[in-house]
Amino acid sequence: MKIVKKGEAEKSQYATTSRVLDYSFALNERNLDFCINTITGRYPEKGYCSNLECEELCYVLDGEGTIYKKDKSKIKFEKEDIIFINKKEIYYWEGNFTLAIICNPAWTKEQCQLYNE
Repeated sequence: MKIVKKGEAEKSQYATTSRVLDYSFALNERNLDFCINTITGRYPEKGYCSNLECEELCYVLDGEGTIYKKDKSKIKFEKEDIIFINKKEIYYWEGNFTLAIICNPAWTKEQCQLYNE
């Protein structure tokens, strides 16, 4: 059993529109991780993103937004919805919201792919 206190979580900002409170470094597990991500606007700021190795389970803590998939479909969401993202799905976020995110296996910056399209 492990506990990661809020003070042990690392603050990151991968874009001006995304602030992350990352518990995964202190948790130090290969099979899963956890973070809180607050998005204000569009992420990524242009193009799309994809996680090549991990699946994401996201719980909307606050706010609302839309996920735009590369196939031009979109999914609207709001507070208390959950979103499951398969590995290799290509998408971007837009809105003002905060997510609690669990990734399996644990997310790494190296496996995150950005597309300029």
